[in-house]
Amino acid sequence: MSIVQSFSIWFIPFLIGFILLYGTYKKVPTYETFVEGGKEGFSIAINIIPFLVGMLVAISVFRASGALDYVMMAMRPLFSLFHIPAEVVPLGLMRTISGTGALGMTSDLIATHGADSFIGRLASTIQGSTDTTFYVLTVYFGAVGIKKMKYALKVGLLADLIGFLASIAVISLLF
Repeated sequence: MSIVQSFSIWFIPFLIGFILLYGTYKKVPTYETFVEGGKEGFSIAINIIPFLVGMLVAISVFRASGALDYVMMAMRPLFSLFHIPAEVVPLGLMRTISGTGALGMTSDLIATHGADSFIGRLASTIQGSTDTTFYVLTVYFGAVGIKKMKYALKVGLLADLIGFLASIAVISLLF
């Protein structure tokens, strides 16, 4: 077993043990604090449900209406001009909205093109290089009552675009 494998296997248990020992050393009631955090997490999950349902309905309507297909068809000449495979563009768009929807698209691309194909590798890299910006803003910001999110939206979408383009550049260079 390599050093990296050993480290990765033992890191999480070591971290948890360290946190518990450090909390005990600082005289923090670790078990009670854990239970209290679990209660707060549960109540946050309950508060998130309406935002989550709204987001999932919006995603379903967007895909089922054919709007995604229409946008892709209209933009195909632009994508080919910049050597961006049109197959991965819906994944880039969906990834900003829904992690589960994007994972489904990634699975479809890998099933169609193969895991070791250019498209498969690109889809996997996009999946790991971008985030669910709209989901995070809708669900988490909504759950805690943040109303002013225009800068977070701009920065999140810019980061997603950079991740998408960097994925294309890196996979094009490597494969």
